[in-house]
Amino acid sequence: MRFSFRAAALLIALTITCLVPGYCRAAFEYIDITSPSLRKIPLAVPIFKSLTPNYSEDKIAVEGADLLASTLDFTGYFKLLDRGAFLEDPRKTGLVPPTLKLTNWTTIGAELLVTAGVSVSGTLLEMELRLYDTFKGRLVVGKRYTGYITDQRKIIRRFCSEVIFELTGNRGIFSSKIAFVSTGTKTKEIYTCDFDGYDPMQLTRSRSITLSPAWSWDGQWLAYTSYEKGNPDLFIRHLNEKRGTVVSKKGINITPAWVPNQFALAATLSFSGDQEIYLLTGSGEIIKNLTSNWGIDVSPSWSPDGKQMAFVSDRAGSPQIYIKNIDSGEARRLTFEGKYNTSPSWSPKGDKIAYESKDNGNFNIRVIGVDGAGLYQLTNDAGDNESPSWAPDGSLIAFSSTREGPSRIFIMTAFGTDQRRLLALPGEQTNPSWSPNIAPN
Repeated sequence: MRFSFRAAALLIALTITCLVPGYCRAAFEYIDITSPSLRKIPLAVPIFKSLTPNYSEDKIAVEGADLLASTLDFTGYFKLLDRGAFLEDPRKTGLVPPTLKLTNWTTIGAELLVTAGVSVSGTLLEMELRLYDTFKGRLVVGKRYTGYITDQRKIIRRFCSEVIFELTGNRGIFSSKIAFVSTGTKTKEIYTCDFDGYDPMQLTRSRSITLSPAWSWDGQWLAYTSYEKGNPDLFIRHLNEKRGTVVSKKGINITPAWVPNQFALAATLSFSGDQEIYLLTGSGEIIKNLTSNWGIDVSPSWSPDGKQMAFVSDRAGSPQIYIKNIDSGEARRLTFEGKYNTSPSWSPKGDKIAYESKDNGNFNIRVIGVDGAGLYQLTNDAGDNESPSWAPDGSLIAFSSTREGPSRIFIMTAFGTDQRRLLALPGEQTNPSWSPNIAPN
């Protein structure tokens, strides 16, 4: 098999070609992401095949296979099989049946198999990737991508998104990012990284305390609180353009949360003498009060449809989580177990709220249904675990944990399994905030 390259002039962006004749979508019968007893599917990812063997192709063939394997493994849906157990090497046999013997893969227990061919010409790269259901003998998804060599990671993530879509009906998390606070510069600054911890970058350089990053619904804006000017002010910043605003009212301006599908956000302000949650435009102008009650009201988190808002209030004597119906104005208490429940994060599916709860001196992550049922603790006996934030598809939760000593960003499945550190940077990392999937610019 031999790829042909398009003219470089046409390669302004990735080009993608479907490789499934008479393509018909799978029925998402493989993975039920709502099941707490989800079974990991045995997956084989052999080294990709160099189609015109040379040093560049051989290098990309190995790196690409490893990257694809680790990217799919990150989702928690798969059990990667040891390449040492493989009975067949697609580099020597072939990438497609009949030279590719799917029975050789079912013999070792692989239910899914990825094969790929790589071709390089100068700075240009073509990659042809296929996912097979080995037991059904069926090509689940096949794509050919054309781009620059530097697009390799982007190509792999695009294909992973196709794989997850075919298996779950959901696009996954592969174009999302995570913002967090790090003390690596001796002050608290906001950093961002890719969903898997790749490419961490310092975003703010306030040389002060910066907290509570919050992504807009389209991932283009970030709001946060910074003491850069001496007061806890609310910064609203466009991430790709040099524009934004600062809300600097008397008192505190903290805990922003963007309204879904609107250029507006909720935040706690105290200029009136009481800490209340207000609805603001993206330009920082107050629209209206969202809470009006004695005591402290902070940490808003919106339902996916923007019709309800979870928040923390001590109106009953201790910090507890409440839900407010925006249309009716009615607020109801959600949490009753424990004396200190904070940091609510509404799930993308709209059915659950994750939060941190202090019990016996330690903080742990819990989830509860929006109707108050199904309370479940996700972390146990592992330091302090705080600030939960859902992945855009609801499959994973990011949080900070001191289980290794200094606070780090960890992730786990929505059911508390597969808890692992996302990254470790100098200083401590806290306050993770998971973005939506962000469309490329």
